[in-house]
Amino acid sequence: MARVFTVSDSVTVAVSPEAAYDAVSRPADMGRWSPENLGTTAGSPAGPAAVGTTFVGRNKRGAFRWSTRCTVTAAEPGRRFAFRVHAIGVKRPFLRGPIATWEYAFEPVGDGTRVTETWTDDRRAWPTFVANAFDRVATSGKTFATFQKRNIELTLRNLKRELER
Repeated sequence: MARVFTVSDSVTVAVSPEAAYDAVSRPADMGRWSPENLGTTAGSPAGPAAVGTTFVGRNKRGAFRWSTRCTVTAAEPGRRFAFRVHAIGVKRPFLRGPIATWEYAFEPVGDGTRVTETWTDDRRAWPTFVANAFDRVATSGKTFATFQKRNIELTLRNLKRELER
């Protein structure tokens, strides 16, 4: 099976691109929508993140918890927000290396905004058979692409529900 390195999905929300961007560009708040992310650790920036901002994300999958070090790579209000994950660990992110990139694009559509969330697997140096074996253990039988596709769907559904309240 060919390895899938990028998955994405979109949702249309009844708010402006600027309002959608403002919500998503606050990594501390991501835990309100994501089924896996719990937000950021104390000491991470609370407001909209700028290019170069580094933050530590807190994550969970079942009983397992871990942290990631991330750096914002794009911060264009109302248009695009992205960050790359480049370190991981249980209590603190100490294992360094390319892990993933997350990107959010905001496009005006009628009276609302199409929000597109994209996950890219940055583990390009991993042989496919190693990545697939690791992924199936880490996600209870799925590849990360399949697993992240579902996470993206849930995140966007939750984001829409909150922004349209």
